[in-house]
Amino acid sequence: MESAGWKQRLDVQAPYRWNIRLLALGRTLDIGCGLGRNLAHLDGNGVGVDHNASSVAMAVQRGYEAYTPDGFAASPHARPGAFDSLLLAHVVEHMTEDDALGLLRTYLPFVRTGGKVVLITPQEKGYTTDATHVRFCGFPEVAALCTSVGLTVDRQYSFPFPRPAGKVFPYNEFVTLARI
Repeated sequence: MESAGWKQRLDVQAPYRWNIRLLALGRTLDIGCGLGRNLAHLDGNGVGVDHNASSVAMAVQRGYEAYTPDGFAASPHARPGAFDSLLLAHVVEHMTEDDALGLLRTYLPFVRTGGKVVLITPQEKGYTTDATHVRFCGFPEVAALCTSVGLTVDRQYSFPFPRPAGKVFPYNEFVTLARI
């Protein structure tokens, strides 16, 4: 089960859903889509890619369009400029800087010129809660990733609470909005 019953009853995803929708991403390529949480927030206007075939199968079972990397490459969606936005939520902190740059370079061609790129990473407390995290990616680190692949950073902000909350609240996030 993805989350506890109390979390569903309180709809703890509401602020995160609101944040994704407020970004007005248009047709979105969601890299690291997992079980499809952000695909749900995109209201059917997204395509997901995840390296974990079991997660992709679950996302598809839930009614989302999702692929493994090879499946995406063979899909009709793998066309230059086919998407308005690229979303990487809780992905780049799981890889080395070189791997993160490679991932961005792989999928950026599928986003139209002028399109948006959104990277979301955990703040300090959230970073400590997952042993699979490889590299802390705060505002400076994510901005450096963006500029290294030729993106322009438009905005960076802390969500859902102000930046100091990230030291104690595990669900506070760094959000970076960049443009191609």
